[in-house]
Amino acid sequence: MTRLKKWKILQSHLVLDNPWCQVRQDRVELPNGQIVDDYYITIRPDVALVLPITKEKEIVFVRQYRHGVEQILLELPAGYFNPEQETGEAAAIRELQEETGYTARGAIKLATLYDNPVKDTNRLHAFLAEDVYLTGEQDLDITEDIEVVLIPITEVGSAIAKGDICVSGTVAAIFFGLNFISQREYRSEEK
Repeated sequence: MTRLKKWKILQSHLVLDNPWCQVRQDRVELPNGQIVDDYYITIRPDVALVLPITKEKEIVFVRQYRHGVEQILLELPAGYFNPEQETGEAAAIRELQEETGYTARGAIKLATLYDNPVKDTNRLHAFLAEDVYLTGEQDLDITEDIEVVLIPITEVGSAIAKGDICVSGTVAAIFFGLNFISQREYRSEEK
């Protein structure tokens, strides 16, 4: 049992209400009784992220510009979704197809993580899709300019260590997925 207590929201209102971004300002009372008048929260939709692996044991990555950090980054396919309208698995498979042209027959849930729980409301739902295969062209949004990059599984660890792959959700999904595969192979060897 923890001694920690939640903050008490005394007042809350939207200071920015835009289809792309909502920001809420909370007036909160901390457990020690201190009042914070301007704690800002970004209200963001959940994200589905997929670790797609081909039969050739290559991971399908996307390279794209990310304006928040003004960098071109290597990531796993991912995108926003509404859990009331679409399952995380369906969103992960859809994002894979749209961003890369690859298709998955299904996906295995690896984890649900909080992306930035200090200031953001959303969760990141990570999935593993194996034996993905190229079926078509990308179907990109107006803000997307994506290069598809295939990297052998055996080279991914060094790419992370060198900083070539540095997006936290991508790194977490890789570790969860490769651990899942390793555990599955270990269990099958025991039989």
